[in-house]
Amino acid sequence: MKAMWNGTVLAESDQTVVVEGNHYFPPDAIHKEHFEPSTTHTVCSWKGTASYYTVVAGGQRNPDAAWYYPEPKDAAKNIAGYIAFWKGVTVTA
Repeated sequence: MKAMWNGTVLAESDQTVVVEGNHYFPPDAIHKEHFEPSTTHTVCSWKGTASYYTVVAGGQRNPDAAWYYPEPKDAAKNIAGYIAFWKGVTVTA
């Protein structure tokens, strides 16, 4: 799987985990130079508290376009630290 935004590959892996229709990429699959920590957090009732990244590519910023669960609840332990995308980031095979 490949995550792209603004003509830039953000992450690539054949080891993604699909949860609720989203591909979660392993932490070592992202190109870290395109990610900036965000102060945004949201809470999922069964996964726990999500943290976000702002994606930066081609001189543009996409605030909170990637998220992950640093310390998920037990039901979502398999995606601890894995990164998922939205806000115009395309994920394709």
